[in-house]
Amino acid sequence: MLTVSNYHYIRENFDAPFLSIFGVTPKLFEKQLLLLKKTGTFIHPNDLISNPDKIIKSKQNYILITFDDGLKEQFELAKPILDQLKIPALFFVNSINHIEKKVSLVHKIHLLRSQMSPSKLLSTFAAAGPKFIIALSTLEKRKAILHYNYDNEESAYLKYILNFKLNIAEQSKLIDSIFDHFFNEKKVIETLYMAENQLTILAKEGMLGSHTHSHMALGLLEPELIEDELSKTKHYLKQLTNTNIVSISYPYGSIEACAKPVSELAQSLEYTIGFTMERGINTGDENKLLLKRFDCNDLPGGKNEKFFKDEYSFIYK
Repeated sequence: MLTVSNYHYIRENFDAPFLSIFGVTPKLFEKQLLLLKKTGTFIHPNDLISNPDKIIKSKQNYILITFDDGLKEQFELAKPILDQLKIPALFFVNSINHIEKKVSLVHKIHLLRSQMSPSKLLSTFAAAGPKFIIALSTLEKRKAILHYNYDNEESAYLKYILNFKLNIAEQSKLIDSIFDHFFNEKKVIETLYMAENQLTILAKEGMLGSHTHSHMALGLLEPELIEDELSKTKHYLKQLTNTNIVSISYPYGSIEACAKPVSELAQSLEYTIGFTMERGINTGDENKLLLKRFDCNDLPGGKNEKFFKDEYSFIYK
């Protein structure tokens, strides 16, 4: 069986005017790795890629550590801990940060939310015109709370509106102008994302994967745009590192974000392993391009570890 733990931000503190960027400190990261070690055996991404059935169908619990978004803090703060403990991991990166020197829209939103309350942002959107006054249905509110289960309701609704009710052009129109008032994009690029030499190191160690080009919910796009998102990063990383990238993590990872034909197009581009954010342990019946992952908070040492202990108590027997 395969248990996958996913991480984003790794930093010493998360102080900001408003809570919007969540993650773990290096100390808590190391503590969780040691707790996970008691439940199974860490594997290298190459082991999974070369023989996924052996890993997933095994009665033994194998554990894979993954990181999304290609953040510099992952390389500088998390990787030294992994190296010290001799634990491999898989780092998924977006190519827009390197090819176009742009901050991913999702990170612009995170940074803005750290400076503005959800209500303030929504009122700013409404001021942009009637089309940006969006009310969620009861079902959509439930989906928002379920998907963004670590946020309060107001923040969850804001995230759902941005990610699932507005297209990329609409999001960019709203966010870009506000972002430029608070941040210098060039400086954010330099400090937030891994440098190309760091990507090359990860590739040489067999620990680099694609998180698509611009971090969009692929399942909401037209097929040609999905293919473009999947192929750009693969091509960029191959040119940069002389490595064929065959693993992918789908941005957002929800059912909507991974809907057909996402995995089919990924397969056509010769990706062989793909990860969603559907919670659960992979036991053998899964599509190898739609594997399940836990947010790190769902696992031992996380904020919601009771879920894992309740649902997967057999791991501890």
